[in-house]
Amino acid sequence: MTDKPDLTAMLGSRICHDLISPIGAIGNGVELLMMDGSARSPELALIVDSVAHANARIRFFRVAFGAAGGSDQRIGRAEVSGILTDLTRGGRLAISWHSPTELSRREVKLAFLAIQCLETAMPHGGSLIADRGETRWTLTGQTPRLRIDPDLWEILSNPVASAEIGPGQVHFALLRDEIARQHRRLTVDIRDGEVRLSF
Repeated sequence: MTDKPDLTAMLGSRICHDLISPIGAIGNGVELLMMDGSARSPELALIVDSVAHANARIRFFRVAFGAAGGSDQRIGRAEVSGILTDLTRGGRLAISWHSPTELSRREVKLAFLAIQCLETAMPHGGSLIADRGETRWTLTGQTPRLRIDPDLWEILSNPVASAEIGPGQVHFALLRDEIARQHRRLTVDIRDGEVRLSF
């Protein structure tokens, strides 16, 4: 019996696919405006930064929320690092990514969902390290001020736990479901100023 299609991931892929082209076109239009020799105004600078941030978020979402394909679909470390660099440019969160040169897209999907969970716990910023060891991932977030909702974090380590999840926390449920889909086991370690996820 085959697994049911992941309609949520297919929807994520479709939305991201449909948004990438118009955002790219806006970026191209802004580049043309900048090439005409006129001074870069504060308004144009704001548009440039906004388009770059939107493009980075869409690329991140495409991996985190989109269909990951089969186990043979790959993504390069350079592409992942580029996405994360663009995503965090000018922000309060610094992400260090350590992995082999090529990875399964399914693994990166899990790591990106985990990054979102750690971001939720670190609203004031901090540092995040994603490390792919021999067989497991370890993602560690460190910040002076953690914000932990115990019910949300409980659903990650206890599959039968339930929590009220809104749009801003959907990545917790998606990470839990994707961990089960990939037959992995997630461990969560929360201590003063640090959260560590391993799978």
